[in-house]
Formats: sequence, C-alpha cells, structure tokens
Amino acid sequence: MQKMQENSVASELINFLNASPTAFHAVEEAKRRLRNAGYEQVSERQDWDLEAGKRYFFTRNHSTIVAFAVGNKFEAGNGFYIVGAHTDSPCLKLKPVSKVTKGGYLKVGVQTYGSGLWHTWFDRDLTVAGRVIVKEEKDGSVSYSHRLVRIEEPILRVPTIAIHLDSNVNSDGFKVNTETQLLPVLATSIKTELNKAVAESGPVKSEEIQVDGKKSDIGMIKSKHHSLVLEMIANQIGCKVDDICDFELQVCDTQPSVIAGAAKEFIFSGRLDNLCSSFCSLKALIDATSTESDLKEESGVRMVALFDHEEVGSHSAQGAGSPVMLDALSRITSSFDSDSKLLPKAIQKSYLVSADMAHALHPNYMDKHEDNHQPKLHGGLVIKHNANQRYATNAVTSFLFREIATKHNLPTQDFVVRNDMVCGSTIGPILASGVGIRTVDVGAPQLSMHSIREMCAVDDVMHTYEHFKAFFQEFSDLDAKITVDM
Repeated sequence: MQKMQENSVASELINFLNASPTAFHAVEEAKRRLRNAGYEQVSERQDWDLEAGKRYFFTRNHSTIVAFAVGNKFEAGNGFYIVGAHTDSPCLKLKPVSKVTKGGYLKVGVQTYGSGLWHTWFDRDLTVAGRVIVKEEKDGSVSYSHRLVRIEEPILRVPTIAIHLDSNVNSDGFKVNTETQLLPVLATSIKTELNKAVAESGPVKSEEIQVDGKKSDIGMIKSKHHSLVLEMIANQIGCKVDDICDFELQVCDTQPSVIAGAAKEFIFSGRLDNLCSSFCSLKALIDATSTESDLKEESGVRMVALFDHEEVGSHSAQGAGSPVMLDALSRITSSFDSDSKLLPKAIQKSYLVSADMAHALHPNYMDKHEDNHQPKLHGGLVIKHNANQRYATNAVTSFLFREIATKHNLPTQDFVVRNDMVCGSTIGPILASGVGIRTVDVGAPQLSMHSIREMCAVDDVMHTYEHFKAFFQEFSDLDAKITVDM
C-alpha cells in the first residue's frame, strides 16, 4: 500500500514537471490544480474580501504564486504557517535580439540564467517555451494578451566540437565560452532559403500602429528574431506573426521526466531544483485543506508561496526579496481587522519552511561532503544549517520541524557545508531577515543539481509531501507548546 502511494505521488510529480518547462508554465499548472481543488483566485489590483474557512490564491507576473487557506478559527493577529519554494531553474534565455547568422547557420542568441552546469546543455534535443505578448483587435479596438507557448518538437541543438578538433579536452577539461560557444543551432541558411522560410535581406520594415495616439513599432520584432522562430510561435498560439509584440522565451530540454533506475527508485528530470519542492508543498496544502473539517479547528493560515528569480538572487518584483510575502500577510490580516498593530504580532507567531533541494552524497565525489553530514537518497528531508546564516535554520526552528517528523516516523537528515567550501543559499535568509519570520531551511536530497538533467529518489518525494502535509495539519498545536521569548 505504501509503495503504491509513493508511486502515485511520484507520478503526479512527473506530470507536474512535464507540464512545467518554465516558471510561467509551473504557475499555470499550479493554478489549474488549485482551481480544481476549490481555491478562488484574488487579484492584487483589487480589494480582498476574505472569509474564515475559505481558500484563495494570487499570482504576480504569472511566475510567482501564493496560495492560502484561512482557518475557521482565524483571527487577525494569528500566525501563518508557510512553505516557500521557487519556480525558476537555471536555463538559457533568448536575448532581446536573438537573430544570429554565422558560417551558413541560423543560431539563436541566448543569455545564461543562473548558475547552470552549461556543459550538460550540449548535444541535447532542445526547444523553446515561455510567454508571448499578443496584439488583439476586436470591433476596432486594440488590446494585448499574455499567452503561454511551448514548441513540443526538438528544434535546437548546441553541438559539441569533435575531439579531433579539441584533442586536449579530456586532459584539460571541457571549458565553455558561454558567449560564443553556447549558441543553439536552429537551421542552415541554405535550407531556409530553399524553403523560402527566412529572408536574409536585412531588417524588416516595422509595421506602425497607433497606441494611445503614438506610433508603436510592433513589426520590428521581425528584425530581432529569426522568422522561422516567429512563425513556429505564431502557429502554436494561433495568431499572425505581426501580432507578436514581444516575448520571454527560454531554451528547454525536450526529454520528458521519468521514473527510472533498475529498481524504479529514481526520478530523472530537469528542474527538480526546485519544482520538486514546489509540487510537494502545493499538493500538501491542497490535501491538507480539501474538506471543511480540515480547517475546522485551525486558528492560523496555511500558505504556500512559490517565488520566481531565486536562482539569480530573488531581487525582483516577484522574487522573495520583494514585498510579495509581506504584502500577502498584511492584506490577509487587514481583511479581518484593520488595526496595524496586529501584523507584527502575526509575524512573530508565524513560521516558514524554506524548501529547496539539498545536495545528496555523491558516490564518485564523497570528499565533497563533511564526514558527519552526508545526506543520502531515500534518507528523507535534509535540514540545512550554516553558522554564517546562508541558511536560516536555528535550534528552535529545526526542533519544531523535526518534532513533526518524529511524530509521523518520517526520516530527516542534517547538512552543513565543509569549512573549505562555499555555501549556497536560499529564499530562507531573505525572508527571515526581510519579514522577521522564524525559518527552517530544508530540502529533499538530489544529485546533479543545476544540470539539464537531475535525479532524486522516489521515496524522498513521498517523504517531502508527507512531512509538509503533517506540518500544515499540526503546527498550530505544536507551536503552542514551546516557549522562547517570554
């Protein structure tokens, strides 16, 4: 029975991963699941009329999403019990002018996003996905819509240079110049000319339209990107090329996520960091709030916050360094009582689980881990510690999180980075210092972090989901039993 449940949760994760090639798609998939579970969308641009016992969500930039369920016994000034994760992963993003033609090839100009293992992007079957701003005309008026796009078939490839032309690569290492050597190949010039799909005669004259009495060069996009790319996008979303105003696209691997390994114990996928945490927290919230009785005795607010831009520092309007979290706590609290003194009280009663994937012990690089802190696959969630506050965990927050695991017989592990190595960080310290909320940093163990193809264990997905679900269900009662600042 347990094995069947593990496989069911892992299969759901696979579906979530395959539906989410970009942060925009991950948020769209999260929205779909929340709506199916009865959550109501609210807008940050409008007033909120919230009720105890109800469930809500909002998005920002369509790449960050916050979902929350208000307990039936919630009063303004009560706490928030939050799992935070992120929707973005290292990738290659198309430049504002991506049209590159060299050596008889059409190539796509890209920027590196985050700290990816860029050598893993070579010789992969690649495509593009993201969002497009589309011009729409109806009854003589012009409006603009946001559309998601994903080209399913492989259309790009970054070819490796043959060893005959780089004979020292195995001794000196594969070193990549990300500006000149990481450009995906789209097509050959001669083939596109024969097919009359691309005109190489220079910039296309822009189509001038009127927007609020001013000229807008929407047609100029034809001079910035290969027509072949634009035509594929237009065909995919069902519009004319001239109606494409702008887009944010990234390069994606076309190989689907799978349950794999000889014993079917692993998940092989891109973007496990950090869509695995995002999925587990979202599923845990939905399942911990699925019936009226789930919130009957709850005095707090159960929340999941999935942020964009963690991989590049979180400093954006929709990153964890923005006011998104504080805005959410403030607006929910003030919906029940406008007294401004209640929000600081609520924050001090709140608790954040910062969920981001952890480094499992690598069997071929065991010296990279400190001897007493070697998280392993199948070993459960890893509690991350760092004396220099690269992680926000302390004795109180780790105890509370571990106590929930003990009660449910769930395994946990500990991690600290070696003193002679640099420690990464998460949204945990950003939110702990920016909001003032108690925080524990945790994550499921994985290998190949920031590769185009990562791996984790099936049963750690189940451990993560069960731990987060128990956290939502029981934290109110547990927190009432511990005293610190009294």
